[in-house]
Amino acid sequence: MSFSKKFCGVVGAGALSLFAALPAWAQDAAAAAPTPDKGDTAWMMMSTILVLAMILPGLALFYGGLVRTKNMLSVMTQIGAATCFAMLIWVIYGYSLAFAGPSNGFISDLSKVFLAGITPDSTAATFTDGVVIPEYVFVCFQMTFAAITVSLVLGSVVERIKFSAVMVFALVWLTIVYFPVAHMVWAAGGLFFEMGALDFAGGTVVHINAGVSALVACLILGKRIGYPKEPMPPHSLTLTAVGTGLLWVGWFGFNAGSALEANGSAALAMINTFVATASAGLFWMLAERLNGHKGSALGFCSGIIAGLVAVTPAAGNSGPFGAIVLGAVASIICFYAVTVLKPKLGYDDSLDAFGIHGIGGMIGAIGTGIVYSPALGGPGGDDFAIGSQLVTQLLATVTTIIWAAIGTAIAIYIAKAVTGLRVSQEVEYEGLDLGEHGERAYNP
Repeated sequence: MSFSKKFCGVVGAGALSLFAALPAWAQDAAAAAPTPDKGDTAWMMMSTILVLAMILPGLALFYGGLVRTKNMLSVMTQIGAATCFAMLIWVIYGYSLAFAGPSNGFISDLSKVFLAGITPDSTAATFTDGVVIPEYVFVCFQMTFAAITVSLVLGSVVERIKFSAVMVFALVWLTIVYFPVAHMVWAAGGLFFEMGALDFAGGTVVHINAGVSALVACLILGKRIGYPKEPMPPHSLTLTAVGTGLLWVGWFGFNAGSALEANGSAALAMINTFVATASAGLFWMLAERLNGHKGSALGFCSGIIAGLVAVTPAAGNSGPFGAIVLGAVASIICFYAVTVLKPKLGYDDSLDAFGIHGIGGMIGAIGTGIVYSPALGGPGGDDFAIGSQLVTQLLATVTTIIWAAIGTAIAIYIAKAVTGLRVSQEVEYEGLDLGEHGERAYNP
């Protein structure tokens, strides 16, 4: 027998003898205190880092490549600064409002403001009885969700919004829009959590929330000078493609990480994040072809994001073939939202945050109520009823739309009152890189 086995045997025998010597109440207390599994903890730490990679550099490159050369750095700076600001707001009071408890159905309290009471020994529950992870890890994981959601909103207002307005908007929007919606959907006691709404990784909380907010924000801000008469093509589809790849890789932390454990549910979310996305990327190009266009790199990237958005609420709530169908359907509908609906209505959603995240999030949130059915390969129980679940999904979706729209209007008008909201015509012509930050992305 090796030394390690002998050592473990001695330690184990000693621990058992000590445990047996404890009074019954002490034995019960010791047995009732679960400790975090190192494998689950490591997976959640890695998932958190993957979500950060989605934002910086993923989203920054994806959005940055889509704008004109003169605004590249401004987009990356806005996303970076909003992300950092969201992190600070989250640990000061955001985590407490979203997850501290007790709940009134819409928001939590301030009992964990400045992370009060959280220590390295604090734990957060997962979806399995008796399984926990360190609470600091859960705080960090959810912090990255708040950061990417506010960053997604910016896609509709780039190339004309002031940097100072972005920061004011982020502060107000996170407080009155994101934190309450996150609580309602994901926290024990939250309105839709208690109703049984299915949102595995953020269809309502992240994508509908951000997409609807993006639409309201761009409507209030107004169109870019020259839109839609002047061509405004992406300055670097290469960077957008790189950002797309980073987003897809990071999205595994986003989706599979939302299982909160390294288990079969995470594995299901993982394969769904592969196949729904693959389906959506190809179906967007197919839609382009069927509408008389060439299958484009931009279309492929857009389809990839549409598939990722749609599968987010269904990641652990669908079978793989349900995810494939969901990705295809969402991709086609988002294609028409971007190419037909937006031009007809005339709004200037610069980078199609509403057309892809808003519309795709709605398709995903509602579709999850269907693909969850075991008859379609989903993980629902034998007593699962599609009809009643769809009602719940629709209620969560409509409430999120209304909440986001009203809250965003308030946040944008506050930002306008404080900062003026929009850059001057001179700065917009010159470009926000120089006008707002005194730099160029590409020096001659």
